[in-house]
Amino acid sequence: MRILLWHVHGGWMEAFVRGAHRYLLPATPARDGWGLGRGGRRWPEAAVEVAVEDLRAQQIDAVVLQRPEEIEACVRLLGRRPGRDLPAVYLEHNTPRGSVPETRHPLADQSDIPIVHVTHFNRLFWDNGKAPVRVIEHGIPDPGYLYTGERPHLGVVVNEPVRRGRVAGTDLLPAFARTAPLEVFGLGTDQLPGVPGGDGLLIHGDLPVARLHRELAGCRAYLHPMRWTSLGLSLLEAMHLGLPVVALATTEAARAVPPEAGVLSNDPEELLRAARMFLAEPEQARTCGRAARGAALARYGLGRFLADWDELFAELLTETVSAPPLPAAAEPAPASTGGGQL
Repeated sequence: MRILLWHVHGGWMEAFVRGAHRYLLPATPARDGWGLGRGGRRWPEAAVEVAVEDLRAQQIDAVVLQRPEEIEACVRLLGRRPGRDLPAVYLEHNTPRGSVPETRHPLADQSDIPIVHVTHFNRLFWDNGKAPVRVIEHGIPDPGYLYTGERPHLGVVVNEPVRRGRVAGTDLLPAFARTAPLEVFGLGTDQLPGVPGGDGLLIHGDLPVARLHRELAGCRAYLHPMRWTSLGLSLLEAMHLGLPVVALATTEAARAVPPEAGVLSNDPEELLRAARMFLAEPEQARTCGRAARGAALARYGLGRFLADWDELFAELLTETVSAPPLPAAAEPAPASTGGGQL
């Protein structure tokens, strides 16, 4: 199949573009949210950049939507409406915001485009209305068992911790840093020294993936302080690497991390005690880390993830009637920007 999708969530795309299809990624000279293309990532050759002005001439078998505005963008750029004359799904990366759990999904009032949630928690807490709904849980490429735990430190990966604040549990980091050296990785972590308690953190910044995995695997345990994110892919990566987990028992974490793989609690004091335990007992940390890796491979493996998507695409092709594109518009108006964040 030839699948159109915008580069919105790079971490999720790392797995998706490793399937057996051809992935068409809109690209613009500005390389913004509506034309990032590959974004410089080392993805398989099947992930192909296509100039937006050339999209109408492409053979497209399905589109994976990730922002409501992409529906009208497809009409303008392709001359085809998703769900009616182009097989389409809407991939929802995020937990609902606002009046949870009454938050109504933007596609709740239609029945032509299935909503695909990345966690069962999200499916439950979004009001999906009459839209068809499916859950396809995350899958990630296996980085391998790299754990050494040689440093009695905690590690955490969080993007934009200052902007996201309490959502990402940024306010909880100083207490853990007072318990043990806390190594922080991710985009925008260079801003942390400017917030209260941020001076005590060991900031690594946004590292290349391979180096991130090596550095993180040297930490004794992984801290996951997220309050309200779907399920951070960094947590799954840490589990694949073989790190034991210390995490808030929120959103989908309780499903992802079994009891033998670490400690989950909404009591910060209990989590601090768990962190101290792992630092003092490296063999226990290693045992829990191996259990974490086993659980991650069993539930969040790449093969299962890609097979689930193939099954959904096969269903779409049998249900959606194809229609020829409409005449080209003179000058497509730009769509508003947006994006997904785990």
